[in-house]
Amino acid sequence: MKNSDFHKFFVDELKDLYWAENALLKDLPKMQAAATSEELAKGFEKHAEETKQHISRLEKVFESLGEKAEGVKCEAMEGILKEGRSIIEDTAKDTMIRDAGLVLAAQKVEHYEIATYGTLKVFASHMGHREAERLLAETLDNEKATNGYLTGLAERFINAKAVAE
Repeated sequence: MKNSDFHKFFVDELKDLYWAENALLKDLPKMQAAATSEELAKGFEKHAEETKQHISRLEKVFESLGEKAEGVKCEAMEGILKEGRSIIEDTAKDTMIRDAGLVLAAQKVEHYEIATYGTLKVFASHMGHREAERLLAETLDNEKATNGYLTGLAERFINAKAVAE
């Protein structure tokens, strides 16, 4: 299986995801600093800690496959993160409009990660990579929870306050 084209494709996508998680880890402090609400800032801080765990899990996935953990530039994540930085630049500091934009940017990241982790988990399952499947599923569950947290913040108070500004 290790020499199959599908396995190689799977590993290439893991490298893409590994780069994406490391790039996200660098941008989360910027998002945290830009957040207006303390709750959103704390959410970004928590997500940075979780992202470190995601990176560690991906390293274990590579190890379980007998592969070296390395990243290959993820054009999709680069674009999503660039868009998030532009939201910060294009919105006024200390506004809920900025927080609404940050939630939007963060949810774009989460949806990308949910799609990618979910698909790679299924790939691992079909190839019989049980440890990789378990680790990817664990991170997938965490990404879904983070997305739910962001939705909750937006629906509870951020969007209503942004509309009123």
